[in-house]
Amino acid sequence: MNTEFAIIGGSQGFRIAQKIGAAESLGPVSTPYGHSAPVHKLTAHGRDVLFMSRHGDSGYSVSAPFVNYRANIWALKELGVKRIVAWSGPGAIESSISIGSLLVPGDILDETKNRDYTFFDGLGIGFIRQNPVFCPELAENLRSAIVARQGSCRTEDVYVCTQGPRLETQAEIRKYAMLGGTLVGMTLVPEAFLAKELEMCYCPVCYVTNYAEGVKERAYKAGELFEGLSNDEERAKVDAAVESLPEIATEALFAHQNVPACKCGLSMERYRRRGDIGEDWRTWIKRPK
Repeated sequence: MNTEFAIIGGSQGFRIAQKIGAAESLGPVSTPYGHSAPVHKLTAHGRDVLFMSRHGDSGYSVSAPFVNYRANIWALKELGVKRIVAWSGPGAIESSISIGSLLVPGDILDETKNRDYTFFDGLGIGFIRQNPVFCPELAENLRSAIVARQGSCRTEDVYVCTQGPRLETQAEIRKYAMLGGTLVGMTLVPEAFLAKELEMCYCPVCYVTNYAEGVKERAYKAGELFEGLSNDEERAKVDAAVESLPEIATEALFAHQNVPACKCGLSMERYRRRGDIGEDWRTWIKRPK
């Protein structure tokens, strides 16, 4: 298989993504890091796109800290993917952000702990610049697709990725705000960094699900999603945003130029020139003899 485009979705992602078109299940992919999440081939506008729900096909089966990110990214690379749009549903740290809005974040603060965040364990490679952290060409394509639907699109937000699965304390949210964070979620790390290590274009699109703890006064409601951090009106807006994600993602992927203007495919160029790695990316994880 040689499908250049992929979407990584969140919980209930595959249920939503089926609206793109006909689906063919490819199942999990065996990798050096274990099995990936199941992969599906969808057809939209006569073109193929792979879809993977990072949390599983039947809902939130695996929470963010326990997703096998290395297996997932390796599997997509093995299947020929060059460009990934990933969706995530963070909370808002900044009160001016509207719940249910769609946006393209511009940067990451990594607050995760003990995740397997590199393919290059024990090796002397992987010293990669992280500006821009996301593919600028995919980011522009996503921005254009969102503007066409909601009239505007934020592109400078800083996504704070926390360990989870618990939500954050008020004190943590105050700390993240002081550091410049405007969104808080659990899924983009190490996903974005692993894609860069394998020289793949990667960009997230976010739908804002709730206000983070302490941003707005919300009463505790046992048994509800986020225990009361969102209300019925906000959840309806979030559902509408999620429904639009597959079309936005495919539009952004298919608009990508045949000869990309980005530099995502050159992340490891220094190591190639130095002779540390060869052209076969599968050999990059092997320790030199």
